[in-house]
Amino acid sequence: MERPPEMPHATLAPPRWRWAWLLLAYVALALGVVGLALPGLPTTPFVLLAAFAAARGSRRLHDGLLAHRTFGPMIAAWEREGAISRRAKWTATSLMTVCAVVMFVVASRPALAAIGTATMLVVAVWMWRRPEPPAAPTPPS
Repeated sequence: MERPPEMPHATLAPPRWRWAWLLLAYVALALGVVGLALPGLPTTPFVLLAAFAAARGSRRLHDGLLAHRTFGPMIAAWEREGAISRRAKWTATSLMTVCAVVMFVVASRPALAAIGTATMLVVAVWMWRRPEPPAAPTPPS
């Protein structure tokens, strides 16, 4: 996979701060991995945060994330143009809808469920307004 062009904000931090960026990258990555199995904990934002922090703490980790089979294209699209794939948008919207229904079913106070649902609605509107990465060219057959 080709590395996207260097972003001006993606330069390594001064050596005395790299450990903090690296720690943030690994914690965010761990939360993203946990989010794969735990409903309600999002994976994508944590993986993007891990890539953001890794770009400042460790080029090696950042390059590894970009080379990852599943997360690499998503990270590259986000870094290049702030894009989110249509599949990721539909997945996130579906999961937010399920979470909203569950909140209204189990909440002791409907107002709390309404606040959580309104927050997810704002996030969904923001997410759907993000561009989608260009479709990969299909190889000739």
